[in-house]
Amino acid sequence: MSISSPSSSGPGGPASSVVDDEISQFGNLARNWWDPKGPMAPLHAMNPLRTSWIVRRLPASLFQGTDRPTLLDIGCGAGLASERFATLGFSTLGVDASRDGIQAARDHMNLHPLPPQAAPLSYLCGTAESLLEEGRQFDVVSALEVIEHVRDPHMFMSLLAGLAKPGGHVTVSTMDRSLRSFLVAKLGAEYVMRLLPVGTHDWKKFIRPTELDDMARQAGLRLLDLKGLSYHPPHWRESHDTSINYIALFQKP
Repeated sequence: MSISSPSSSGPGGPASSVVDDEISQFGNLARNWWDPKGPMAPLHAMNPLRTSWIVRRLPASLFQGTDRPTLLDIGCGAGLASERFATLGFSTLGVDASRDGIQAARDHMNLHPLPPQAAPLSYLCGTAESLLEEGRQFDVVSALEVIEHVRDPHMFMSLLAGLAKPGGHVTVSTMDRSLRSFLVAKLGAEYVMRLLPVGTHDWKKFIRPTELDDMARQAGLRLLDLKGLSYHPPHWRESHDTSINYIALFQKP
């Protein structure tokens, strides 16, 4: 979950998109990332819905060739979504700027090997910019719960677009900057119910769906679908309510 906007120095190097505070914050959670009752419990609960939602909206032709479709899970943290994508058939690269997060991802995969039918999964401690400089492109670029942690979401959307192949897809999940999200996702989840560590989110950096669409269009992406992700205990469900969590799928021409 640690990758974001420009800085002149730091772990990501010159012109890196890395934000040091974000790396430290999520790196400190790495050892407990895979605990379904730990600080990442909401992501564990949401993960099957988000990843399945993406797969159902991708063209069937993507899975009909002899090669597995390639997927970049940018800001992958300790690999929760990355492992799920690999089991769903994507040749997956999980990338995060947190060394602790990447080490936790590798350790988990070593201790709990993926099923034999899973596609290849590898991890890299790095940034979106470094991949772009190498000319890497993917059939699908996924950024789940990442863009609200960056300083420059416009630039971040451009990076995602650049990492997608022509005709490829970009998917983003994030939170709406609404009164409901402030009351439920910020105050409720962090301070009242203690579902997330205090300081996990900065409500002012949440992004309205219309703003995300504008950023995507400026980056040359076309919106294909956008849906809310609503919590109805004990499960997350797809909904038309985008006022708290939502997910979007875009395509690059």
